Amino acid sequence: MITSCAFEFEEYLQVVQSFHGYAAPGVIIGGFMVNLGKGHLSEKTPFRAICETTVCLPDAIQLLTRCTIGNNRLKILNFGRFALSLYDQNRGNGFRVFLDPKRIDEWSEIKCWFFKLKPKAEQNMELLMAQIKKAGETLCDIHPVQVRPGLLKKEERGEIVICPCCHEAYPAEERGVCRGCQGESPYTVTVLPERHVEASET
Repeated sequence: MITSCAFEFEEYLQVVQSFHGYAAPGVIIGGFMVNLGKGHLSEKTPFRAICETTVCLPDAIQLLTRCTIGNNRLKILNFGRFALSLYDQNRGNGFRVFLDPKRIDEWSEIKCWFFKLKPKAEQNMELLMAQIKKAGETLCDIHPVQVRPGLLKKEERGEIVICPCCHEAYPAEERGVCRGCQGESPYTVTVLPERHVEASET
């Protein structure tokens, strides 16, 4: 059961559904992973998180800790590994929790889900959730880690300037024009707002 993160299993399912859009197995298992990691830290430890996948797991971290993308306490490194680390934000020592493939092997429906052995429509969600609830933290392994010093540095926002092309604010460190105007925009077509005409220009 997920208890030390303030939720019982069924309650957590509802919270995940509300936040994530549906009770995703990855977010549910992520709850056990966060619970296991937090259990190895002192309650007084100011910690941050590293997540090694962009899929599901970041939402479990944001739901059950104060580490979010917005407050910069959650760093996502897209290694494609279903793993997270919780570590002392000052010293860098902490614990890495990961979903252990060897431990999944004995749980038929979890194995099918995790390794995508059959299409999502053919998966037995009721059995999958029942196995996740029963297996809990036993699906995971945990070991101590030391975070690289470079990741402990607090990221400060530098000078902000106005882009001469789109006239929006952006970090001066990008130099010249913003990254969007350098060709990195995710949009194929952008309609720019009309530039304000000063009275002196009329």
